[in-house]
Amino acid sequence: MPESPVSRFTYRAFISYSHRDGTWGDWLHKALETYRVPSRLVGSETAHGKVPRRLNPVFRDREELASATDLGRTVNAALGKSENLIVICSPASAASRWVNEEVLAYKRLGRGDRIFCLIVDGEPNATDLPGREAEECFCPALRFVAGGDGQLTDERTEPIAADARPGKDGKPNARLKLIAGMLGVGFDALKQREQQRRIRRMTAIATVAVCVMAITSVLAMYALISRHQAVIARHEAIIAQQAAQRRQKQAEGLVNFMLGDLNDKLAQVTRLDIMQTVDDKAMAYFQSLPDTDVTPEALAQRAKALEKIGAVRMDQGHLPAALQAFDASIRISSRLADENPADVERQVAYSRTLAFKGMVHWNQGNLDAAHRDFETARQALQNAAPGTSGEPSVLIQLAYLSNDIGHVLEAQGQPAAAESEYRQTLALARKLVMLEPDSIEYAQNLGSAHNNLGKMALLRGDLASAIAEYHADDAIETTLSARDPKDNDQRENMMRVRAILGRTLALAGQVATGMRDLQQAVDIAQQLRQVDSTQTGFQDDLALDSIILARMQRLNGDVPAARTSTARSIAILGVLVKKDPTNHGWQGDYAAALTGQAAESLAASQPSAAHDQVQHALQILEPMLARHPDDRGTLLATMTAKLLLADASTDPQTARTVREQAVRTLQAVITSRVDPRLLALQVEALLALGRQAEAQPLIKHLWTDGYRDPALLAVLHREHIDYPVNTAFAQRLAGIMERSMADAAPPPTSGVNNTSRPSTHR
Repeated sequence: MPESPVSRFTYRAFISYSHRDGTWGDWLHKALETYRVPSRLVGSETAHGKVPRRLNPVFRDREELASATDLGRTVNAALGKSENLIVICSPASAASRWVNEEVLAYKRLGRGDRIFCLIVDGEPNATDLPGREAEECFCPALRFVAGGDGQLTDERTEPIAADARPGKDGKPNARLKLIAGMLGVGFDALKQREQQRRIRRMTAIATVAVCVMAITSVLAMYALISRHQAVIARHEAIIAQQAAQRRQKQAEGLVNFMLGDLNDKLAQVTRLDIMQTVDDKAMAYFQSLPDTDVTPEALAQRAKALEKIGAVRMDQGHLPAALQAFDASIRISSRLADENPADVERQVAYSRTLAFKGMVHWNQGNLDAAHRDFETARQALQNAAPGTSGEPSVLIQLAYLSNDIGHVLEAQGQPAAAESEYRQTLALARKLVMLEPDSIEYAQNLGSAHNNLGKMALLRGDLASAIAEYHADDAIETTLSARDPKDNDQRENMMRVRAILGRTLALAGQVATGMRDLQQAVDIAQQLRQVDSTQTGFQDDLALDSIILARMQRLNGDVPAARTSTARSIAILGVLVKKDPTNHGWQGDYAAALTGQAAESLAASQPSAAHDQVQHALQILEPMLARHPDDRGTLLATMTAKLLLADASTDPQTARTVREQAVRTLQAVITSRVDPRLLALQVEALLALGRQAEAQPLIKHLWTDGYRDPALLAVLHREHIDYPVNTAFAQRLAGIMERSMADAAPPPTSGVNNTSRPSTHR
């Protein structure tokens, strides 16, 4: 494909900078002139013409003006012949009269929209901050609009900038942002193609590394044999051994590179499938190596690589393989932590891998093992050297562990203890946000704490408090997602809380608002699944949200739409359950989808089909409930299926027996403060048995809680039981929703910390 001509411009860009930023000028000049535009973009039409193959030549005023006799004339001529102006921004350039004049001259040419900034030091618009004026990195010509007379006005402007400072865009992303602006293409499109090119290059490296590992293994074996053949050549054996060790270190370095930088890049685009083969070979290689005769630094690197392998396997749904990788990592990280208890990062690394292992046990339904892993991980941090408890890395790990332990305690039927852990998570999260307000990870943790406390409020029947907590989480997740719409992990967080909030609003009678939120969650989940169809988390999200939406669609009379939503969830979960039958969560979700399908069949006057479908669901749920009788979620799903089985039964005596069993089970767990959904199921069963007098106190309790789920309203309407709106609760709920809208803050536009939240803690 032919390249786009430079047209009337001699230079692709003019780099303006202070001589004190000469090192940055050298780097940027080389980075632009040596950059090769991805072939798929070359020749494509943009708002600035056809995309060229190369970005050279690039004009540097400090380098190319050295031989000029007329400095001012040469600069003006070069500016006029430059398609773009790039300003390296720092306090030095902000104070440079020469840089300011170059920017102003370029604006006078009418090309102010082709000025791009690279921030390398200082702070943008620091002149607006009392006492920090010296940190300003934008010269006046960048901060103010040039008038018709070519002079600067008082009107402010915001330059287009890439931020190469540590903790911001970083040098690689800053370079790509500048190039994307020069070419007139989207940064995301350019980055994806750059990553694809790197993936192809790293795949070739992976092949070489595997070959190197094979060669190293042969050499190591040869060295071992030679060592014992001292009568032949002891000296040669020693040389061979040293050579083998050197090659082993080289091979391990290559593998760690693939599992480090390459793995991080692939994780950003959620291409877990590409890494699977390399991970498997690397896992076998690491397991063949001894944990002795290696430096602590090399062992720490090996443990981190094994942890990354486990995380990829867990995200792909390969739980036994993930557990194998985490165990291998723990064997190394525990030894390193024991050897140096004063090293905070070693304690955190050991604790983090234990928490990963706990998440695998959690997903397998092994609550006791998960609890033990999480408590061991927390104890590892608490045993660290005194004075480290205030370290942010320790605080955030403790927050995650309190969250995880709370989940286990909740599933074990200890709601008070679980809520105590969640409140501890909230306190830690607030402390972290105060330390670093712009941290995405800390804000996500704060949102998760609100979400868990909302769930506990729902379990004790406090719908208003539950909705308030869910609104707080939704505001945080929505704000973070608006900061970076391309962050798929954050969009997943927003999708999850939106679905939970929608479901809870519907329970409180806000059906239209709840269904809107649920539909938004399903739409986001579908988009995420299209990003990476191999990411099992995205698939499970879509299936679970579809189950909840299908129920609301059916209760509102739209059975065809409900059937479509349920069919989608069953298709997804059927594949996931077949892929890993040990995944406790997928099994429960699949049973819920089958129960929804049975309810739709019953609504369509197909009791036989409904009976078979709900029986299938109970075959999954009843063993799960027997294993974890205190898990409220499993109890709720099982009792819902039981009552549906009674409705689908053609034998009145069988239906009565099933309902009586359900009532006895529910009465055994229901206290004065309980999940209103369980109370509603008991009311449904009692009314079907003709025991209205026993149901009346429960109905009054639900009315006091403000519970107005459409399923309960339909049952009460069928029985001709009056159930008016609780005006006091409705007023309280309206106030909560009004305050939630008022407290919603617009997303910040700068100072974003892009630290990712670990995928294991959800």
